[in-house]
Amino acid sequence: MNSKKINPTAAELEILNILWKDEPLTVREIHEQLTRKKNVGYTTALKIMQNMTAKGLLKREQKGKSHLYHSVFPQEETQKSLLDKFVETTFEGSASSLVMQLLGNSNTTEDEIKEIKEIIRQMENEKQS
Repeated sequence: MNSKKINPTAAELEILNILWKDEPLTVREIHEQLTRKKNVGYTTALKIMQNMTAKGLLKREQKGKSHLYHSVFPQEETQKSLLDKFVETTFEGSASSLVMQLLGNSNTTEDEIKEIKEIIRQMENEKQS
């Protein structure tokens, strides 16, 4: 994976999150979902999507008079790329510092703590294998 290719802005991430749930979609369909959260003009949504296509984040196919848009990168790959960059720049590459910050600054539930412990157990078992 080339993480330099997966570097969406906040506005682009909003569009990607819509697409990952129900792609492919037209500009109109994406615009309708965007406007449920905030006031975004149709031409603004279109321009962002055109920029995303040029950046290689979206691909576009002609379907009749409309264009259907697809994400190029899967959600998990994009999240991993963004998280890796965030950890590197914000926590000097320390995943443990990130986890400690998250756990220390939030209302972590008992269920979440159990889930985190289970993930750690699974990781330890994988490393021992």
